[in-house]
Amino acid sequence: MTTAQKPGTTEVVEAVGVLRGALAAAGIVLPSLGTDTASPALNLIDLGRVRADVALRLADVLRRGCG
Repeated sequence: MTTAQKPGTTEVVEAVGVLRGALAAAGIVLPSLGTDTASPALNLIDLGRVRADVALRLADVLRRGCG
């Protein structure tokens, strides 16, 4: 179930920063990572577009972290 959050909260901005830091620690950069300004009431994060090699690296990091 998706619930709307109060727009303008810092939660989404903080989440983007935390995610960016975790990805950087794994050697992954998502150039388009940021807040989704099209739906401010939902506080969505836009992961953006990414090259195939970066997506494969991200999948590898996730698999290793989940095992």
